Amino acid sequence: MMDRVLEPELMEDPEQAAAYAAADFSQENQGFVDRFEEYFPGFSGGRVLDVGCGPADIPIRFAMRYPSCHLTAVDASAAMIRLAEQAVSQAGLSDRITLQCERFEAVPGANVFDAVLSNSLLHHLPHPLHFWNKLRQLVKPGSPVLVMDLLRPDSPEEAQAIVNRYASGAPAVLRRDFFNSLMAAFTEDEVTTQLARMNLTRLLIDVIDDRHWVVGGTIY
Repeated sequence: MMDRVLEPELMEDPEQAAAYAAADFSQENQGFVDRFEEYFPGFSGGRVLDVGCGPADIPIRFAMRYPSCHLTAVDASAAMIRLAEQAVSQAGLSDRITLQCERFEAVPGANVFDAVLSNSLLHHLPHPLHFWNKLRQLVKPGSPVLVMDLLRPDSPEEAQAIVNRYASGAPAVLRRDFFNSLMAAFTEDEVTTQLARMNLTRLLIDVIDDRHWVVGGTIY
């Protein structure tokens, strides 16, 4: 198993952010919202936090699925938040999705959210335990948590093969970022160890395909 290779925490280059926002992640993002509904069929609404929201496609899909929710969507990249503001406005959801340009560590409060979502943030972070600890602080006891991210392959060659398999026609900047993100991602065993170290054993990991894992459950 190859070692993790860190990539920059923030996607601040406007060209890079725009390429990401223009890419078609509709299947993955809709699958994320569908999986939340499958994992938490009794969820009815409330205050929801999306950590690392990017261009806000998931918060928009989530708000449309759950009309009684108000979402706080956070991303530390100003370039991403600008794109998110455009998307949320175009969707007519500015009254239900609040966008904040800040690091997840800076989100204030304790036990304030009825659910927490995060997609493709963890692999950007040098200290993943800080992420899990912050989630535990922010969510109300017993509330849903759903986190999805990339799965690190066994070798750079396998990472490149995944890029070729799923992004062969993508712009060069997106293909490069996809490869770097796979190299920076965590393995199933590493995520399981992180959860155990933080005593988050109610959160269970599932490898859903050849490049993604999902962690879902409740935090007490």
